[in-house]
Formats: sequence, structure tokens, C-alpha cells
Amino acid sequence: MSSTAAVPFWRAAGMTYISYSNICANLVRNCLKEPHKSEAISREKVHFSLSKWVDGKPEKPNCHVYKLSCF
Repeated sequence: MSSTAAVPFWRAAGMTYISYSNICANLVRNCLKEPHKSEAISREKVHFSLSKWVDGKPEKPNCHVYKLSCF
């Protein structure tokens, strides 16, 4: 069954919404003036930890830093 409904341009370009959203957020951050630009860029990093569970107990977590960026 084909649909004649309009397709969002990001989908038509072969992108996911997350990649489109990341590109837009990156453009907005780069347009800010200092000191707001450096504050926004520092918030773009995500810190998280992963723990492997063995016998119902977590082992020592591994800390990771992930930079949210498409470029």
C-alpha cells in the first residue's frame, strides 16, 4: 500500500530524525555568541557508565564520554 502523504524532507534525504536533529542543534550552537557558545558546546558531551552484571551484582563500572556530534 503506497501513501500519497507528504514525506518529511529529512526522511526524503535518507536521514533519521536523530541525525537531522543533531545537525540542527550543531548549527544553532555554532551560531551563538560567547560565552553562550562555549557553554552550549560543553553541554554537548554526555557522560555515562556501563556495568557488567555477574551473579546479580554489578562489577566495577566503565566510564565513557560521548560527544553528540554528526561531524
